[in-house]
Amino acid sequence: MTSRRAFLAFSAAAAVAVTATTLFSGLAATPASAQTAPVYLTRGLAVGGYDPVAYFTENKPVQGNAAITLDHGGVKYQFASEANRETFKKEPDKYAPQYGGYCAWAVSQGYTAHGDPNAWTINNGKLFLNYNQSVRATWAQDIPGNVAKSEANWPKLVGKK
Repeated sequence: MTSRRAFLAFSAAAAVAVTATTLFSGLAATPASAQTAPVYLTRGLAVGGYDPVAYFTENKPVQGNAAITLDHGGVKYQFASEANRETFKKEPDKYAPQYGGYCAWAVSQGYTAHGDPNAWTINNGKLFLNYNQSVRATWAQDIPGNVAKSEANWPKLVGKK
């Protein structure tokens, strides 16, 4: 009977672990030793479907239009206007979020977490996303130092050691 109880207890614990992993998979961090996809996607879209150019031109996140898209580097971006799509097409590296839209602070710490399009910063002409507003506040305490750490960590995270 003891081995049956142990088996049932183990099975229950495994079920809880699988359920927790499934429920919180969007929050899971990827350590530096694992390879990360170069761009974080939400519903198959970069920047969660927000227009990356609008951060620069309107100084706020603007939801893109599903009819105005551009595939860049195998990733689909949405734009609020044809003009923004054309602007992005001319200089995608200028407008695409750094670290593939992953949380910039997490990258500075050596792992990845999703970037929230509403927790953003433009610094030195570059767009950075963070996990949430609280993490954004932590990131903002030392942007130059965090960028330096992120730049060192990012190649390892995406497998470009």
